[in-house]
Amino acid sequence: MSATVTEETAMLQPELDRDIGGPAQPLVIARDLVKHFPLKNGMPALPWRPKAGGTVVRAVDGISFEVRKGETLGVVGESGCGKSTTARLLMQLLRQDTGELIFDAQGVGSHQLPMKRFRSQVQMVFQDSYSSLNPRLTIEESIAFTPRVHGVPAREATERARYLLSRVGLEPARFAGRYPHELSGGQRQRVNIARALVLRPRLVILDEAVSALDKSVEAQVLNLLMDLKAEFDLTYVFISHDLNVVRYLCDRVMVMYLGKVVEIGDTEAIYRNPAHPYTRALLASMPSMDPDHRTETAPLAGDPPNPIDPPPGCSFHPRCAFAEPVCTRRMPVLTDTVAGHPVACLMADPAGGHGQRMPPMPHALTQRPVDLSQEICL
Repeated sequence: MSATVTEETAMLQPELDRDIGGPAQPLVIARDLVKHFPLKNGMPALPWRPKAGGTVVRAVDGISFEVRKGETLGVVGESGCGKSTTARLLMQLLRQDTGELIFDAQGVGSHQLPMKRFRSQVQMVFQDSYSSLNPRLTIEESIAFTPRVHGVPAREATERARYLLSRVGLEPARFAGRYPHELSGGQRQRVNIARALVLRPRLVILDEAVSALDKSVEAQVLNLLMDLKAEFDLTYVFISHDLNVVRYLCDRVMVMYLGKVVEIGDTEAIYRNPAHPYTRALLASMPSMDPDHRTETAPLAGDPPNPIDPPPGCSFHPRCAFAEPVCTRRMPVLTDTVAGHPVACLMADPAGGHGQRMPPMPHALTQRPVDLSQEICL
């Protein structure tokens, strides 16, 4: 473990025998995950409404990636690119149409890893801190409810809830008996973090978990997440629109566009030398406090294509400044031949037929981000 195990934290540490594959085995392997939502007369197909033949929203369209043990994987992209659907597939709140999900060398939902045992090891923190909590339960009851469902005695579940409340900065004597409407947004999100940790998970998925908070509270929650990650030996999947926060928190970054992964690699490698035009446009849209590098033109024009009828070839070519005729005919695949990390762009594939190579970034994004808590103090 990455932190000293005290008597209190011991009851919240994952059991060692759950690490089946060893440290070199990725915690999560996603292979060719596909999730399409059928349409009927322009509306989503419901259980009582028959599915339409072939008309679907391609929310996640064949993505493959790994989440390594102990890392924080950031997932970025425009709204509608499939980030939240990917998170729900990882959590199995949605079942993939095709593809395979492996958790620590075991197939999710197989006889080796039944769904209830899998979900005790994977938890999620949602963006809306208020609707994530039952308004009829006190904070202590909300946190203790989950372990009780999983067979933990009521007394131990309450002890876990009180310990985690204190660990996330909410004094149990003051907050345990309160209801969600009696807390601020930052306090409610701390409760949701405590509730996610109460089953001693190994993977925590954070879907825009800090985007609804003001900056001072956001910095406190981010630093809390980093402390908890070290203390409880956690692995994070962190979904966010804030690229500064992603750089501060994440070890690797996965960039998604229209239901596909277009680039994935170490955070600093991508921020210093993005190899996909879409990644470059996202980084160029980050606000800069340097007057010599003001953003005078929009880095990216137009709206994302319709996920019901995506363009042929590379789905990004209608908005790409480097597009060539070959981009309309050929679908790029993830390759790390040129960039050193997987990129789905014909410019990064020597056999792709594209006549250009990605030029260097026009201005450096090489400064390490400062501690956000210090930035707030300034």
